[in-house]
Amino acid sequence: MDATAISSTELDVASLILRLALGPMLVLHGLNKVQGGLDGTVGWFESLGLKPGWLHARVAAFTEIGAGIIVTLGLLNGLGAMAFVGLMTVAALTDHRGKGYFIFKGGAEYVVLVGIVAVALAVVGPGRWSLDHALGLDLAGLGWGIIALVGGVAAAAGLLITFYRPNATKADA
Repeated sequence: MDATAISSTELDVASLILRLALGPMLVLHGLNKVQGGLDGTVGWFESLGLKPGWLHARVAAFTEIGAGIIVTLGLLNGLGAMAFVGLMTVAALTDHRGKGYFIFKGGAEYVVLVGIVAVALAVVGPGRWSLDHALGLDLAGLGWGIIALVGGVAAAAGLLITFYRPNATKADA
């Protein structure tokens, strides 16, 4: 056995750990948006320039909860990863824009990392302990990694082109 090779069981464990790190985290982000009502989230999206805020608050919360659940369960692996990439791309280009890289300065470090790990999960797959495996679905591999990356970025671009209207600042006026 090659010194760098890992067993299929080790790969399954790694995939499960990635799913259990990513999925519930995103579910909690979605639930946080709806906790106590969406009014605060609506205002936040409006302030980011995502208009109408009422629509984006609901779409973001629904997408985060849904993508988080399917990634946790290992269902539709490549599509769940694509949703992660789309969400993180929008976050990077709106909330974290112009703040540098590091998260402690408000930068995009965290969302970039989450998006990259989601693409890696699309490549390696959800493993044997997943609904994809139980249902005989094969939504993993290099092609699915590319689909997750390109599809997620394209979806984010479409959303931003259609709905992103940043508020003018005093410097812009």
